[in-house]
Formats: sequence, C-alpha cells, structure tokens
Amino acid sequence: MNDFTRLLVTEWRRLQLPFKGETFVVAVSGGADSVALALALDELRARKKLENRFVLAHFNHQLRGAESRKDEEFVEQFAEKYGFELVAGKGGIKKNENLEQAARRARYAFLTEAAENLRARGVLTAHTLNDQAETFLINLIRGSGLEGLGAMRSIRPLKEEIPAVKEEKAEKTETEILLIRPLLSWAKRDDTENFCRLKETVYRYDSMNEDPAFRRVRVRKVLLPLLRDFNPKIVETLARTAFLLQRDFEALEKLRDEKTLERAADFGPEVPLKYLTDLRASERMNFFRRWLKTLRGDLRGLDAKHFEAIERLVSSRKSGRLVELPNGENIIKSGGKLLFERREFKR
Repeated sequence: MNDFTRLLVTEWRRLQLPFKGETFVVAVSGGADSVALALALDELRARKKLENRFVLAHFNHQLRGAESRKDEEFVEQFAEKYGFELVAGKGGIKKNENLEQAARRARYAFLTEAAENLRARGVLTAHTLNDQAETFLINLIRGSGLEGLGAMRSIRPLKEEIPAVKEEKAEKTETEILLIRPLLSWAKRDDTENFCRLKETVYRYDSMNEDPAFRRVRVRKVLLPLLRDFNPKIVETLARTAFLLQRDFEALEKLRDEKTLERAADFGPEVPLKYLTDLRASERMNFFRRWLKTLRGDLRGLDAKHFEAIERLVSSRKSGRLVELPNGENIIKSGGKLLFERREFKR
C-alpha cells in the first residue's frame, strides 16, 4: 500500500470514522487534491479496508466558461472510470456578491443537499496542510481571535460550516452530517500531486488560482514564499500552530462561564447594556463573539477592529451611535440596549 493511502486510512481511524455501512459524499473539483483523495479511497475500497459507499460530488460554478465545463466533463469521466456514483450541480454567482464567499456558499449548499438526499454520514473535502497554513495567515492578517487562528478543523458538524443552510434544512436532518477533511493534518499539495502522478492520473488546474485579485492567491504566491526564506518548513509550522491553537481554544471554552455563553444565545437581537457592563472585559468580548455567531450564523468578515468598536460603543455615554458590520449589518446603542439589525431583524 502506498504511503499516501496508508496515511489516509490511519487518519480515518484517528477521526473514529466508520469503516463500513455508511455513505460519504466526496467533493471533487478535478484538481490534484480532490482527485488524489478519490484515488486513495478507490484503492482502499479495492483492498476492502473501507467498505463504505462513496459518492463523488462536483459543483460547476460556471465562472470560467469552457474551462469550467471541461472540469465537469473530467470529473464525469473520472467517476465512470473508477466506478464511483456521481452527483453534479451548477450555479451562477451574482455580480454584486463577494465572489469567494458566494462561490463557497453555493458549493456548500449543494454538498449539504447532496448529503441529505443520500442520507450520508458526512461530506469529505480534500483540504491540505497548505490550505490550513493559508487560512491561518488570512485570519491572522484579518485580526482574528483564538478561534479564527485555529483555522480549519479536521472534523466538525457540516451545519457549523454553512449556517445559512443550517437554518433552512435543520428539520430535515435526522442524523448530524459531518464535514470531514481527512488530508488536513498530514498531506501537503506536493503529496497530492505526486500521488496523482504515481497513479498516472492527469488532474485539472484552476486558472483562478493565479489571479492576484483573490487574497488567498496573494498569500500563496507572495507571502508564503517570503516566509519560506525564514523557515523552509513554514507550511508545516503554521499548520501545526493552528492545530495547537484549536486545542487551546477548546480547553478555554470548557473553562468559560457557561451562563455567559448560554445567555449569548438567549438574548436575541437585543441585549440590555446593564448586563454587558456587569461583565468583565474578557467575558464581554467572548459574549460579543458568541452573540454575533448565534445571530449571524458565523463570524466571517469580522475581525478585531469590529469587536473593539463594539466594546467602545458599550462604554460610550451617548445613545444613537452604531458600529457598521459587513453585509449591511449594524450594532446600535439605543434605549439602554445594544441592538443587532439587519434585514431579518429590521425594527
């Protein structure tokens, strides 16, 4: 058994995933990472190491014209060649939307629907150590707190990854669907490319990975090469730091005042200022994060400057002031309360 395949089944065991009798959706774009994951799963099926049902899922964002169509055709041919079932979806992105966020939201909505229709135990994605290092740097640049610096988790409930879908689909899901990244803690991009070559399998390349308009591309093409001059193993180092911070965050969560965390979910869009001023500064900052995560579904787009501005708003003596958040959301101080407003909560 090749090292890549052996490490995958070892990680499968570490994550305590079932070895038979379950269905998993495998997100396949056609790139080296996802193709390598599918190839390794095929080998493990053939060796009877994993006796689950694996269904490939490809979403065509229709962003690159003929190139996107060729990606879709490639995945169709790949699925047929290796005997995988395939579900495919298509979707366009509105011009006034943030391209990266909108594409990600559409992709995860498709994967969630596919997993629900198939009654799948989880959705597998092929994020690697490189993706983890890039995510850590992006969140560091944004000024994220400890949770954000923990970057991606190897396994978590899918509903936590795409809250907008969670709200619409919550009643339909009998068993919690997992989002699983089985390459995240050990595989680098070089590993996936080498495994594809070993299997004599050509993979697709996304030309948008060269577009410097995207922050992740600039981190990958500009920042990481600079950091590599200081530490040749910078990808592994940053990824390891993210995993250590995940553990720290999880440990701190267990130590936090459970009442404070529960109240963050109970208040809704209005919080009495008296409650906030009675909290210690560290408790208040944690409350803001939990409160906004409950109302928004996630903390995407928020960084340290937003939470610091909310803290200043609470301590200000004047009412009628506000803090502007991304996506047309506001935090307003009025009538002895702190108010969260957006279209759904418009007063």
